[in-house]
Amino acid sequence: MLDKVLLEETIDSVRILTLNRPNKRNALNTQLTQELLDGLSAAQADDSVKVILLVANGQDFCAGADVSEFSQLEKTADHANQRAALTTALHKKFREVNKPIVGAAQGNMMGGGAGLATACDLLILGQDSRIGYPEVRIGIVPAIVMANLAQQIGPKHAFELIITGKPINAETALQIGLANRVVANEDLLESAKNIALDISKNSSKALEAIKSLFYTALDHKFHDAMEFGTEMNIKMRGFNQR
Repeated sequence: MLDKVLLEETIDSVRILTLNRPNKRNALNTQLTQELLDGLSAAQADDSVKVILLVANGQDFCAGADVSEFSQLEKTADHANQRAALTTALHKKFREVNKPIVGAAQGNMMGGGAGLATACDLLILGQDSRIGYPEVRIGIVPAIVMANLAQQIGPKHAFELIITGKPINAETALQIGLANRVVANEDLLESAKNIALDISKNSSKALEAIKSLFYTALDHKFHDAMEFGTEMNIKMRGFNQR
């Protein structure tokens, strides 16, 4: 039986999902990718959960894709297609989940690991962390994470990250809007928990509506977004229950 590579815990109304492959720097193999997708789906379906907190055991948040699987995936087109579909489904799920997702990341976040961190609605970094998209340096493309990265930080910063493959430190990530705040390494988990718990004090309906409307507005032109906002403004008069 395979070890569980994703741990789940609930504190008050915060669901904590912990990447748990520290000996592999939490590299994303098929098992971890699937368990994380399932964990997000379960949190979304649980009415007692208001906020999701994504963290990781070990020195590094996530080293990216588990390259030890590449040779297996290359054997047939079906293997590659299935793995790409799973990765795409995971990254879409971060947006589809109707609850805020807070990420707390330490050490290195590279490639797919940087993509996971970027996909969180809020990101707290340890002061010694590094984030990068080094795919170009081994002749491949950060294809699935590219759209979200460009939308999160804008085209100039995003293009530089993916075309050079050079990682940036936590302070630079903060300056370009990739992170919300940087804290001392030893304070990372506690700080992120406090933020998640503080958010969870708010109305479930309001939290869900804010996340939905925020990304709807981000994905549409201004006048369309204003129409969606007007509709939500009318609906929110019934958000007086937590």
